[in-house]
Amino acid sequence: MALEPADAARELDLLALDQQVCFALAVASRNVIALYRPILEPMGLTHPQYLVMLALWGTSPLTVRELGRLLSLEPATLSPLLKRLEAVGLVTRGRHPRDDRALAVDLTEEGRRLREKALEVPPQVIERLGMSIEELQDLHGALTRVIGATRE
Repeated sequence: MALEPADAARELDLLALDQQVCFALAVASRNVIALYRPILEPMGLTHPQYLVMLALWGTSPLTVRELGRLLSLEPATLSPLLKRLEAVGLVTRGRHPRDDRALAVDLTEEGRRLREKALEVPPQVIERLGMSIEELQDLHGALTRVIGATRE
């Protein structure tokens, strides 16, 4: 039996909170970032600082502009993160070796050594989420598509 249009509208409430992608993403984001807090705390990092370090462990040095692009962060948000990481001795900021007009961020030896401890982070997150690697890869792919769609 086919649903009448009024019945179909009641069945699919477009304004139901639990049906909103934005709500699910916001709650999931807060909860996942909170999950990282006790894992990163012994390393002396906040989640945003951890993201900066991940970018630098991938490629270093990077200009502040490159870091901002990689992390989708504005300079006003990135600058205090970099100052704090510099204050605790994990990064240095100075002129870029290939472009002295650009400010470069580089890892210190301590920052490079911290990478070894950081190798313990992903397995702990995976365990706490209780999801398989395949599920997490699928989720990452879907979220990457969402990010791409919102940038167009």
